[in-house]
Amino acid sequence: MSDAQSPPELPPAPPAAARLPDGTLNPLIEYGRLLATDGVIRGLIGPREVPRLWDRHLLNCAALAEALPAGVRVADIGTGAGLPGIVLAIVRPDLSLVLIESLQRRCDFLREAVDRLELRKRVTVVRGRAEQVAPAKADVVTSRAVAALDTLAAWCLPHARVGGTLLAMKGERAAEELEAARPILKKWGADADARVVTCGEGWIDPPVRAVQATRRK
Repeated sequence: MSDAQSPPELPPAPPAAARLPDGTLNPLIEYGRLLATDGVIRGLIGPREVPRLWDRHLLNCAALAEALPAGVRVADIGTGAGLPGIVLAIVRPDLSLVLIESLQRRCDFLREAVDRLELRKRVTVVRGRAEQVAPAKADVVTSRAVAALDTLAAWCLPHARVGGTLLAMKGERAAEELEAARPILKKWGADADARVVTCGEGWIDPPVRAVQATRRK
């Protein structure tokens, strides 16, 4: 690839990155550079996303960690290039994660990123569609911008253990999607306490909205 065709560089970390846990900024920068280079070259993210990697992707996913209990097992459904799964693994060293992704080229990138970031002891990559792979029996199941919540819940809740939680990153329509998804949430006993939670208030703009629901059966 010539210089004219080279992907843009990761911008400097914004001031909000100072809110990240100690020792996590440098590995997050390294992951961001992987996304900005290999991620763009392999078509995993568009080059126009690179200037907004921090605000729209890295810090956005890091904020979700506020909603995760200590020491839990997390399954990230449709993780793509590792958002939010790899970010959560970086900023929360207490977590173990299973990254579930159907496309081989994405899985190849994920495994290389896991190796480069020295996350092998805590992060496993599983190739396959969420509805076809073995249940992850996770304490928390995450997902970001994969599908409408009613479809997403049907994919994610089977991967949560009984008593486990779905944490689906959503935008401004989170409350509207929650209402539409209540029938499928009810099937899993996850409708009674389902609610929209907000993460990152006061340090990222806009803050993250996620639908949180606990599987009861």
